[in-house]
Amino acid sequence: MYSEIQRERADIGGLMARPEYREWNPELIKPKKLLNPVKASRNHQEMHRELLMNHRRGLGVDSKPELQRVLEHRRRNQLIKKKKEELEAKRLQCPFEQELLRRQQRLNQLEKPPEKEEDHAPEFIKVRENLRRITTLTSGERAL
Repeated sequence: MYSEIQRERADIGGLMARPEYREWNPELIKPKKLLNPVKASRNHQEMHRELLMNHRRGLGVDSKPELQRVLEHRRRNQLIKKKKEELEAKRLQCPFEQELLRRQQRLNQLEKPPEKEEDHAPEFIKVRENLRRITTLTSGERAL
């Protein structure tokens, strides 16, 4: 029964019309298979070539080239060293230097002019105050 269904499908496939572009009109534009831009790119080809070579050598996909591993290791060590130096610099400050820093911060805060509450007021309140000033000035001019 199963083999009969396969025979019927094979017969149906033979009955379907398949266009033969070459036999039609030679003046027609013949379709071409489109290139995949990703596979055609040089980056993709180089990456694929490197993956194939690594596979042949038996290296895993996750393993990195030796140069890249060394550079990452150096960067990591430099960051750790820098953090240690910063912590040591904070620890080595004597109490006198710490007190000087505190006083400097206080002076900076005192010198900094405090922000007025009016600056934070909504715009319509500012406009209303300006209108009041204008009306008082114009009434004062009229009195003169």
